[in-house]
Amino acid sequence: QVQLVESGGGLVQAGGSLRLSCLASGSTSNINRILWYRQAPGKPRELVASIRNGDAKYYLDSVKGRFTISRDNAKNTVYLQMNNLKPEDTAVYYCNADLYGVPIEAAPWGQGTQVTVSS
Repeated sequence: QVQLVESGGGLVQAGGSLRLSCLASGSTSNINRILWYRQAPGKPRELVASIRNGDAKYYLDSVKGRFTISRDNAKNTVYLQMNNLKPEDTAVYYCNADLYGVPIEAAPWGQGTQVTVSS
């Protein structure tokens, strides 16, 4: 099993920065990809960024050039550096692990961390 814990959320003014962390524990060798999602009130959850074991990265169009996903394998941690934040980035951010041989429906999720951007 893999467990995920997010941290780093908070309240920031527009134009500010935050760095989210996703710490993985357990059978981390089974992780193929780490994904960051977000969900704003009244909106569906959306994929913001992801990083594969081979370092291939994906970004949502609206965050390209502002957000950077990276990882520190020694710390079993994936980071989401968020710069030039906008009020529309306000959401609960979740990390999710795509595991080898495990259906996506059974993928582990973290508890989420709130990001609030004031205008």
